[in-house]
Amino acid sequence: MNNDHRFATMKFSTVYRLYVQKAERKNRTQEEVDQVICWLTGYSREELQQQIEKDSDFQTFFAEAPAIHPNSSLIKGIICGVRVEEIEDPLIRKVRCLDKLIDELARGKALAKIMR
Repeated sequence: MNNDHRFATMKFSTVYRLYVQKAERKNRTQEEVDQVICWLTGYSREELQQQIEKDSDFQTFFAEAPAIHPNSSLIKGIICGVRVEEIEDPLIRKVRCLDKLIDELARGKALAKIMR
């Protein structure tokens, strides 16, 4: 995981657009993507929009998150060939948890099951 440091400076707004595109290709909505992100981070929809508009990087996005959901520790599985539950770096784990949730959304999983 030698390239993981790149996540800290990656723009959340850029990845957010990719999340929405991925979800929409699978007949899910931007609103559902927002719901999942807000569930994980504690941001309101307005606060999420502010983070996107100010072009925060992932480090800032997660550092300013009001409250990472306590059930985020229950997120398990493989994303990009790595087991989420085995990731030690807190920032990388949060990014990969978000990736996993968006992946589950795109695969058609019900929102109630995604937001454990």
